[in-house]
This record gives sequence, structure tokens and C-alpha cells, in this order.
Amino acid sequence: MQELQNIMPLLEAITSHIDDGVLITDRSGQVLYLSPSARKLLAKDALSPPDSIRKISNISGIDLIAIMQEAFYETPRRPAESTKVSLKKFIRNIKTAHGTRHLEIQCCMTCESQSHLRLFIIRDISRERKLAAFLDRASSDLVTNDPKMIEILQRIDKVAPRQAAVLLQGESGTGKTRIARLIHRLSDRSAKPLIEINCAAIPELLLESELFGHVKGAFTGAISNRKGRFQAADGGTLFLDELGEIPLHLQAKLLRAIQDGEFEPVGADRSVRVDVRIISSSNCNLRDMVDSGAFRADLYYRLAVIPLYIPPIRERPADIPLLLRHFCNNIAARGYPSGVECDPEAMRMLMNYPWPGNVRELENAVEHAVICAKDGLVVPESLPTDIRNYCQHSETIGRKINRFRRETEHQAREISEALRKAHGNRTVAAKLLGINRSTLWRRMRRLAIE
Repeated sequence: MQELQNIMPLLEAITSHIDDGVLITDRSGQVLYLSPSARKLLAKDALSPPDSIRKISNISGIDLIAIMQEAFYETPRRPAESTKVSLKKFIRNIKTAHGTRHLEIQCCMTCESQSHLRLFIIRDISRERKLAAFLDRASSDLVTNDPKMIEILQRIDKVAPRQAAVLLQGESGTGKTRIARLIHRLSDRSAKPLIEINCAAIPELLLESELFGHVKGAFTGAISNRKGRFQAADGGTLFLDELGEIPLHLQAKLLRAIQDGEFEPVGADRSVRVDVRIISSSNCNLRDMVDSGAFRADLYYRLAVIPLYIPPIRERPADIPLLLRHFCNNIAARGYPSGVECDPEAMRMLMNYPWPGNVRELENAVEHAVICAKDGLVVPESLPTDIRNYCQHSETIGRKINRFRRETEHQAREISEALRKAHGNRTVAAKLLGINRSTLWRRMRRLAIE
């Protein structure tokens, strides 16, 4: 044990700065070292410095003795392996006042020269487990490996149970509607309705009535009372899609409805109270619209309590293969051929295309490609015309750029060689090249040749 005593100061210095816990025992289970993080992770409440692994097991509820037996006794190592350190991994849970804590426990036995010490490395994987479960629940809506999108999903996981207004911004087709539905589904209001309204799809003269309802006789054609979307969403969530299309004269009334939870239907003289959570979206930059006076600043700040920017597909190209498989599985469930593969050239074209229509365009392109696949294989000819034309045009431009670059490099070499032979005399160099001195000067200037 002298070796452990010698390195104890270094061990304490290292483990005091890491979140993973470290537990070291001898072969009998006597605790030789327990880091502060390990003490915190293994305790439901306060854990005083224990003297044995059995005491830790009793306090934490995790049978560390059984783990030690399985890791160190049931699978004895052969002599040839006696100098190797082999980690075994276990997942165990602790019930705490704040919920379940998921722990990953890795353990190993050191070699004979170190007295067969037992080393436990303990890591809290609660967040990873929660995110994995969250992604599994979201798999029907969102498929991603992109760090930015995963960060957004983590933020949604925190935001969904709250009542704060969420503003989703991003280009058309990035999945803002799916994210809004996901937030509602993960919220405490999931049992109540999610009411969606596309503000750009409703004529301006009818939008106020759609949002707030009207009473009989409020205008020509109002033959009965009608509830608006706010009342329909009472107790639930109202999703205002394309929020930037709401005219200025309605924004003041919308602000009051959101801020105070009450409004008057068109033609009514009494207020209606509602309890509604607002999720809104826009493919315009509302901050810029505020600066230009096209959108009320007070309404913007009321709606953008939690602003989320959804990146377009071109900013996360690594998601394209994932989405391709996801959409192939979806359309196979609708009766399309299954097991369709994509050849490398077609995949290259899909990866290089900028996807101005984002996820929506990609989904339609996958359906087109599967329909036009040849013997179960998606080839370039199977892809939509827009994608093929873009890639062909890009290749043509690329070839021209490469040809221009080669010609430029060739000219630069010729001029440099002529100047070398002329010992820097431009007049002589121009004669060697068969051009006049002014032409040589212009070319040297264009090619940045001194």
C-alpha cells in the first residue's frame, strides 16, 4: 500500500478538479481512497468518510460488493493477462429527492505489483440518459447528430415544462412546426389542445376574427358567435406560424392578449379571459423588423423570452444521410419499396446541394428518388431535376475555375521565367514573350508579380 500513499497527494490534486468519482479499495473491500465527487455521486444525502465498501453500499443502495465480485472474482484473468488493466462497466441507479441519478461504474483490478487494488471510476450519466430518452421520443419528428441541433433539443427539454413563450426563427422548411409540436407534447399542457394558425395564409381582414373570434352581427356574414384560436387553445398552446405577417394594427391587441390573458372578440363589448401558452415562428429576422419599425418591440420581447434559431440543412450536412434513411423508412411504411440504396455519386450530389427548401425539400427529393430508383438503387438520374441541374452547373463552373487557375499559373510561370532570362528588364522580357511592355505590365499587376 506504500505505493498508494506515495501518490495520494497527486491523486487528490487530480480528482478534486474532475466530476468523475474515484474509489479505491483493497481486495477485502476496505476503502483506501474516496474522492469528493465519488462521495457526492454515491450518496442520497450526506455521506461521511466510510471505512468499507459495505458501508457505502448500505448508504447508496448500490451493491458495490456484488459489482466487485462480478468484476474481480467471477472472471479470473489468465497469467498472460496479469499485467493488463481491463475495465468492466456497470450501470446502476440511485433514487434521490431530485429524481433518479444514473451512474456508470467502471472498475478494474490493478496488477500484482500494486497489491491487486480495486479501482472504481464513477460517472453521472443522468443527462445523457435523459437526452437519449428525449431523442427517442423525438425520433418521429427530428433526426440529428449535429451539435447545434442537439443543443437546441437540450434547450427544448428544459423549456418545454415551463410556461415561457418560445420564438422559433429559421428558414422555411427547417422544421419549426415540428419543434413547436414537440414542445407542446413535452409540456404540462400536452393533454390540452395545440392550436396552430399560419398568419400568412389568412387574409388581413379576417385575421383578427380568426385569432380572437367574433360575435353575431359584428360584420357582414357574421351570422353567429364564433370562438377564435385563442379561446380554442384555452389551457393549451397556441402556435403562431409566420408571425412576421401580422399587421401592425393587430399587434397591439395581440400584445394585450398575451400579456394580460384577455381580449375582446370582434364586435364584443366584454373581455374574454384565456390561459394560453404562446409558441411563435418566423422565417424573417424579427429583430431586424423591430429596427425597421415593421414589428412592435414590446411584442417582440414578450414573444422572444426563449428565442431559438433552427439552422438550415446546408449548415448541418452531416444530418443528410441520417435524414435520408429516416425518410426512406417513413415512405417504406406507406407502401414504397424498402431497402433502397444510394450510389456514391448520387449521395455526393445530395451532399453538395444547398437545399433552399431545407428538410421539406429533402423529404420530397427522397420520395422522388425512391420512385425513380433503378433496381433498388438511387442513381444520379433518379434525383429531381433541380438537384441534377445545380450539380451539373456547379461542376461546369468548377471546371472553368480550374482551367482559369491553370492558365493563370502557366502565365505567371512564363512571365517569371522571361524576367529571369532578361535579368529583370521588362522591355526585354516583353520581347521574349512576344507582347508589348504595357501588356506585360498589366499582366504582372493582375498576377501580383513584382
